[in-house]
Amino acid sequence: MIKNLLTVALRNFRRDGWYSLLNILGLMIGITFSLFLIFYIKDELSFDRYNVKADRIYRIGSYIKEADKDTMRWVSTQFPLGPTLKKEYPEVEEAVRFVGEDKKMYRRGELRIYEDKIFYADSNVFKVFTYPFLQGDPNTALVAPNSLVLTQSVAEKFFGNSSNVVGQALQDAKGDIFKVTGVVKDIPYNSHLRFNLLISRTTLPLNFADNWGGFNFHTYVLVRPHTDAAAFEKKLVPLYDKYIGPIFAKYNIKIRYVVQPILSIHLHSRMDGEPEELGSMSYIYIFSAVAFFMLIIACINYMNLTTARSARRAKEIGIRKVTGSTQPQLIAQFLIESMLTAVFSLLLSMGLVALLLPVFNSLAGKSISFGALMQPDTFLMLLGIVLFVGFLGGSYPALYLSKFDPIHILKGNLSKGSSNVILRRVLVVTQFSIAMIMLICTLVVFGQLNYIRHRDLGFNQAEVVTVPVNTNRDVRSQIIAFIDAVHKEPRILSVSTAQAVPGQGIGLNLFSVETGKGFIQQGVNNYAVDENFFRTLGMEIKKGRSFSGQADTLHSIVVNEQMVHFFGWDNAIGKRVKYPGDTTTTRYFEVVGVVKDFNQRSLYDSIAPLMLFYRPNSNNIQLKLDGKDMQSTLASLQKTWHSIFPDLPFDYNFLDQSLNSQYEADQKRGKLFTTFSVLTVLITCLGLLGLIAFTTQQRQKEISMRKIMGARIGQIVTLITRNFVALVGISCLIAFPVAYLFMDKWLKIFPYNTGLSVTPFLLAAVAVLAITFLTVIFHTVRAALANPSKSLRSE
Repeated sequence: MIKNLLTVALRNFRRDGWYSLLNILGLMIGITFSLFLIFYIKDELSFDRYNVKADRIYRIGSYIKEADKDTMRWVSTQFPLGPTLKKEYPEVEEAVRFVGEDKKMYRRGELRIYEDKIFYADSNVFKVFTYPFLQGDPNTALVAPNSLVLTQSVAEKFFGNSSNVVGQALQDAKGDIFKVTGVVKDIPYNSHLRFNLLISRTTLPLNFADNWGGFNFHTYVLVRPHTDAAAFEKKLVPLYDKYIGPIFAKYNIKIRYVVQPILSIHLHSRMDGEPEELGSMSYIYIFSAVAFFMLIIACINYMNLTTARSARRAKEIGIRKVTGSTQPQLIAQFLIESMLTAVFSLLLSMGLVALLLPVFNSLAGKSISFGALMQPDTFLMLLGIVLFVGFLGGSYPALYLSKFDPIHILKGNLSKGSSNVILRRVLVVTQFSIAMIMLICTLVVFGQLNYIRHRDLGFNQAEVVTVPVNTNRDVRSQIIAFIDAVHKEPRILSVSTAQAVPGQGIGLNLFSVETGKGFIQQGVNNYAVDENFFRTLGMEIKKGRSFSGQADTLHSIVVNEQMVHFFGWDNAIGKRVKYPGDTTTTRYFEVVGVVKDFNQRSLYDSIAPLMLFYRPNSNNIQLKLDGKDMQSTLASLQKTWHSIFPDLPFDYNFLDQSLNSQYEADQKRGKLFTTFSVLTVLITCLGLLGLIAFTTQQRQKEISMRKIMGARIGQIVTLITRNFVALVGISCLIAFPVAYLFMDKWLKIFPYNTGLSVTPFLLAAVAVLAITFLTVIFHTVRAALANPSKSLRSE
């Protein structure tokens, strides 16, 4: 029986080639790109799961609350916290700390390489995290000062494929020697904290940040089995009164610790100072919905096309029933056809996945291999997709077609044996609604991301090159020599130095600020710049003046407009700022200028009060170029650099590229969403194409009769089109409020956003309507132009 059903199914595929092709093509596209989205979701959910003890590892974060300010959420904690937790809390089996280091140059002989992602770490780090050793002993690797553990790729840079890396030495730019004590496998991409080099924490000075006032360390704990994380977090509350309150209580600053499972950090953390780009659970829900919708639309296409062509198989069904076929047998026949269609589509999808996987990885920023398809859980997922698509797509056609009354069918009166028009319209409205929702969301997302990239940030980022001087040595005299040398280059319009530039992290310190109610204690963002900084970055001084030179050292500050607003200054010039606890009347900083607000951080954060101190010759150089012959200018700068800093590589970045990298993760997600939205519309179009083709075919005799009775082509087109236009209108009523709710919530993530306008809604509606019009008109005109005698020949 099964063999006979399969034979009949294959015969039907060959007989209706066009119909079969449309079904397989639609399902293939739906399955292929649903698989890509499922791979993306699986990868996002896999972060940090490579750690054997991941379910017991927690990160301790800090919630800091100042008066009249929102709570600050920091990933960092104080230096003594780790040892204190292990000593005073029996739940803690191990506590380990990381502290980041700036990008540094290391050398081996004549080989000089800049490395980033450098951390100092406690020696027990390998008891907590799973970092497989290729060389060295994890129990002793980070015990001695100046010990260095390298990842495999970094070790290969310096030592090639040598198997004797342990015991070798690297030297930093300051001249300190580090002994390589271990080599570990490269840290997996799906980790919330990745490093290239680990340095023993004992390398740091004995008094390094050894107080409860500085927040510089990432602190992790390995808790004992069956520890209740929520209860453990509550037990940390007394630490404030015991250790932290004596420092911060007098400034009305409250601090509490939060306990974060590392398995939730990538998708759920909303802390400041994360070492790597985070994902978002909201995108997991969005992409899950998109994958589901793609499969649903593909299934709807199958149902619509199958039920629409019911007349083509009506006599077959009638004869089968007359000759003894039961309804269960007919249902089995149609389900097998549906399952075969799904299987063929899946096989083609697997080939398409292999072909497009490199493109997808590039688009999504992932490193997924084709081997992911061969994993057992993926195989079960593929089986689930086949069953889902096969049964969902084939269930209604099987139940609907198997109920045909053979008497009415064989008399040629199919209308008495069928009533599927309402369901088909419901399915079409569902398709149109989903397609329209995704189009609206795509337009809003694209508009917001484009707005972020082109919004005025309060300074001119174009043609600005930043060059860090990554060394611990005092190189101020060399920096001065470099600045003097590049001033002679006519293609360099301006040169400045600063501790940081927009887009980089800056300090937050407690100050005593003068207000109308006297001095108040407040944490304020700050960093130091020289007198040319504002000109180099094209910043505007709104009031007062810029820095003029050495006379401003340790006395003058420039503040932003937000600071003026926050402290309620009517006239900011002359206002004073002191370090907390300083009771003298002469040691203070005085405001000499107000700079127009600019975005120091990304557009995910509002502009905060900011103070800029004067300090020349900092280790971060900014150069404004004229934009002409950039390669030649950079080559000239590199030559000048090496003549003054012969031991330091010329490591530069364009400021605009650095700023855009802050939004790279969202840009990738935006491209993904746009791509899959377009594909969803494409699948909808394929279904619409087939459905309208069969609809016009079913009404061919009606169209022929109307043509004979004198109807014009335009009237016939209007007759067929108006039903689909009505369906588009109903889809708008469903899609518009749904899309509005989702996009309004998404836009609120950004302090600076485009807001929701009617434009994306109208464009989406027009796009769907235009596609529908073109498809309907094409097939209707084709049917209207056909010779009526051919379709009426049998009457």
